Amino acid sequence: MTAKEIIEAGKEVLAAEIEGLSGVLAQVDENFARAVDVIASSPGKVILTGVGKSGIVARKIASTLVSLGTNSIYLHPVDGLHGDLGVIAKDDVAIILSNSGNTREITDLLPFLKRFGITLIGITGGIGSQLAKASDIVLSCRVEKEACKLGLAPTTSTTAQLALGDALAVVVSEVKGFGRDDFKGVHPAGTLGRQLMSSISDVMITGKKVPFVSGGSGMDEVLKEMTAKKLGLTLVGTVDSIEGIVTDGDLRRALEKHGSALPALTARDIMTKNPRRISGDILAIEALDMMEKHQITSLLVMDDEKFRGVVHLHDLLGRGNLAIKGL
Repeated sequence: MTAKEIIEAGKEVLAAEIEGLSGVLAQVDENFARAVDVIASSPGKVILTGVGKSGIVARKIASTLVSLGTNSIYLHPVDGLHGDLGVIAKDDVAIILSNSGNTREITDLLPFLKRFGITLIGITGGIGSQLAKASDIVLSCRVEKEACKLGLAPTTSTTAQLALGDALAVVVSEVKGFGRDDFKGVHPAGTLGRQLMSSISDVMITGKKVPFVSGGSGMDEVLKEMTAKKLGLTLVGTVDSIEGIVTDGDLRRALEKHGSALPALTARDIMTKNPRRISGDILAIEALDMMEKHQITSLLVMDDEKFRGVVHLHDLLGRGNLAIKGL
């Protein structure tokens, strides 16, 4: 195959996966809401099981649930039949993954899971399958075709399972009110966890990296400084006397208000006076809370009325990794 043919083949696979996910989106219904309610309200743990590629996906979903505050484990169906069913308690919930819903290892396990009287949630493409019939809640993730040209290797079907599992995990965390403090508690060694537990002084922008213009600067100078320092803002004034701040938002609002007259204005004309301030010894997560509360993306760092630097949302979460509450 030529490079062009390889690229086109890769795009075809991705297009098939996207098409499959679009089909799953249309299958999300009241059963999804029921599943979320059951998982979120359960005092026990969530047990994920599946075999083969579905088993790998089940492991990942279990890991995501734990990461977002829901106690979960993966149980291999064969191990379950050979003693590991002892991990199941009466308040648990089981999520069983099988594309066909008739996989032997899964159907052998189902009667024993039923005996525990726990809620069974089946994620399957086989609506009339044995898994679907045995489940208390069925989440359909049927796909029309696999991305594999042979139609044999689980590809689109496992992508659908994974996406549906991620949806469950994320929405359950929202229902349970899992927040940034909780995330920090279960991710103390993760990149984001370490970042949020840092002091503002560890992540703030200082020195010549901080953009500054004078109050009388024109729009060309404001834009030049904002572009050069790449923060989407510039402070107005000096280190010893900060008059205000001009952000991307201030520029957009000024353009809407003044239109073609904008180039004639100065930084002082469009700046936000008395920008929000924060101490350098608090944690980054507190700054993040303040930014969210006031719907802003930057804070001045001040100690004893002395300017120390500026902290931007990007530097709290890691540039290129904005993922909390859509900010």
